[in-house]
Amino acid sequence: MSRIFANPIALIFFAILFLVVVGSTVTIVPETKQAVIVRFGEPERVLNRFRPGEAYGINTGAGVTVRFPFIDHIVWIDKRIQSIEMENQQVLSTEQQPLQVDAYARYRIVDPLRMYIAARSEQNVSEQLQPILGSALRNELGRQPFAALLSPERGQMMGNIRTALDRVAIQYGAQIVDVRIKRADLPEGTLDSAYERMRTARQQEARSIQAQGMKQAQIIRAEADAEAAATYAQAFNQDPDFYDFYRAMQSYEQSFISQGTAENPRGRTSIILSPNNEYLRQFRGQR
Repeated sequence: MSRIFANPIALIFFAILFLVVVGSTVTIVPETKQAVIVRFGEPERVLNRFRPGEAYGINTGAGVTVRFPFIDHIVWIDKRIQSIEMENQQVLSTEQQPLQVDAYARYRIVDPLRMYIAARSEQNVSEQLQPILGSALRNELGRQPFAALLSPERGQMMGNIRTALDRVAIQYGAQIVDVRIKRADLPEGTLDSAYERMRTARQQEARSIQAQGMKQAQIIRAEADAEAAATYAQAFNQDPDFYDFYRAMQSYEQSFISQGTAENPRGRTSIILSPNNEYLRQFRGQR
């Protein structure tokens, strides 16, 4: 023994060996971590397991622990809330309107033993939950109009997505804490086409209103003409001679008075008729 302590190289070797053995035996579990002790590929026990409502501290299982060196392996699992990001996911609303949606979900590992058995690592859990989040988002938004994203119904939609995602997350020992949509935009170029559709719809509506107005105007004009004709007929029937005189004066006005043209700017008209012509009887007086 004295030879070992006398030999510096041997002393350094045993010191290093001692530190390796101690490092493989003694482990400090942080308050923010859960630990699964795995022996020969099989989970043995869980340290610092998450419990709802429990405050952080050494009484939770954090602190110094021991394990069999070179046999036990520690799988660290974060005890804090983790995030899943989903960017540029295209979904269709009930109006078949394509939307570019950015969303995220927050989850926590509540059953580290099940997580290790099902996914082996937190990275695998995120990779498994990310497509499920996209699928749940498409299914929920596909049943809602685009306007629902801007209304109080949005909270209910997020709750439905969270419930659908949580049913899958529990299989990996995780619990979904929250689901949120960061932004929902129309795809590039869609806004212009939407404006064009709105403009076309308003033009069609304007043409329809104009056609209805013209129809009503024609009906009103026809009714007014009929009423005027009835009034004229009633008035003229009371004095047929006056009606004959009135109609003759209107005919003379149309025949003898011209509006004027480029060749005849003063509007003069020449008509040659016999004095005995029946057309001129009003000038001769009634007989």
